[in-house]
Amino acid sequence: MEKKRPYGLSLLLSTLVLLLEAVLALVVSVLHGLTRQSWAMTPTGGSPLSVVLLPFLALFAATAAAALSVAFVLPTASLSAALGRRFGGREAWWWVPAVAAVVSLVLVGATTAVTGGMEPAGFAGGWLLTTVALTVPALVCRSRRKRVFGPVFLGGLTAVVLTGVLGGVAFGTGVLTMYRPPSVARAELVGTWSDGRGGLLTLTTDGRATVSGLDGTSGERGEACVGQGTWGYGTGTSRHTRGVGVDVPTCGPTLWDVGGTEDRPTLHRTVVRSVEPDRVDRYELTRSAARWPGR
Repeated sequence: MEKKRPYGLSLLLSTLVLLLEAVLALVVSVLHGLTRQSWAMTPTGGSPLSVVLLPFLALFAATAAAALSVAFVLPTASLSAALGRRFGGREAWWWVPAVAAVVSLVLVGATTAVTGGMEPAGFAGGWLLTTVALTVPALVCRSRRKRVFGPVFLGGLTAVVLTGVLGGVAFGTGVLTMYRPPSVARAELVGTWSDGRGGLLTLTTDGRATVSGLDGTSGERGEACVGQGTWGYGTGTSRHTRGVGVDVPTCGPTLWDVGGTEDRPTLHRTVVRSVEPDRVDRYELTRSAARWPGR
């Protein structure tokens, strides 16, 4: 019988698996995000500071993975082994997902209690994903094979690359559809748009625009804008040329991109403060039903 792996090596192995799981989750999240409007609301480019911070982000991720390993993964592996010996006379692999399911239930339940209510489907999905995320590294740590780091790394890397490739194929074949802004005629933009917090943008057929208490239209100051001006509409295919340009002298020119769906279009814009480059404010306007007769 092979000797049990030292605690330190088990910790490194669990940390590696959690990091690979995080990268895989990131790839899936990006692929899913491309099908949603959220990607179109993300500003292009990026701060050069992001490249400098990359090593620190990697260190933070590794530290977080190690902490999760100590707090949850290794205790799950140890408890499952103890329960297997206690009730079955030997360690059994199926104790690992059973214990992980209980631990995940407590974690997701506690998170729900702290952050507020969660839909049953969301709770079940969070519980299932957390269970899988704990089960995989705990099962790997249970292995007594001497050469396990290489196969685990290569297997995880293969899963990440394969997921990315399959996602690209899915988009290329039409199985997944990348989000595209709706094609909205200029006449459909005429009316009043609201941010849901009292801010209004009114567009008229003769090209006049009225802004009242709307955040995100005053450049770097971020103050609420009030005033009158003009507006125009670009109908290009790119998200950078398809938008509503509003020019109010008291607030300055702004560009609202068209988003949402054909039935429920929205106007949105993203503001990156030059004084706070890490702060990104997103604003979205929807049609004001009270001021939109016939809709």
